[in-house]
Amino acid sequence: MFTLTINQTDSRRDGDRVPQLLKDLRHIPARLDFDRSVEDEVQGIVDCPHQAVEAALIALRCGSWYVGIGVGPVNEPLPNQIKDASGHGLIYARRAVDRLRNGKDRVPVAVEGPLADLAHEAEAVLRLMGHIVRGRSGAEWRVLDLMTPGVRGQQKAVAQELGITTQAVSKAVARAQWNEEHAARPAAARLLALILEVR
Repeated sequence: MFTLTINQTDSRRDGDRVPQLLKDLRHIPARLDFDRSVEDEVQGIVDCPHQAVEAALIALRCGSWYVGIGVGPVNEPLPNQIKDASGHGLIYARRAVDRLRNGKDRVPVAVEGPLADLAHEAEAVLRLMGHIVRGRSGAEWRVLDLMTPGVRGQQKAVAQELGITTQAVSKAVARAQWNEEHAARPAAARLLALILEVR
């Protein structure tokens, strides 16, 4: 399983952002739903590495979170609430977040698991993707939020909805490196999955 521990970087300055993050994550299917674990922290457990990647990028988008991903087992049966869960996956996720809090990483995402080399490779790919996501402007996000990966011919519809030209949509997609980010997502997910497979 893949456990995410997502900790707010500065709740005193920014206020409580947990409710908004939970709203942003609610569409991701989880074995144990994303929920507030303590104060300014959110945790959740997912089965699929693609879901872990998506959740991490959602949190990185707003720039207010340390994102730790722990790859490893969680004790079953799972409890009703994340704050009652236990197991190695949660320990790894906590270790990942603690490493971020004590470091000065520009893209605050970390991966921990039983195979350190693979965890660091997954982390490196996620950081590159996080760098792309965090660098996008509000105008670019207005375009990207209306796009669906892998669907052809949608730029015209997005342009009409936003009242801009198709060329402007195309430029926003290219500037934001949207296609490159989505092409890299399976690589990050595959590396996370390998940590479990090789054990």
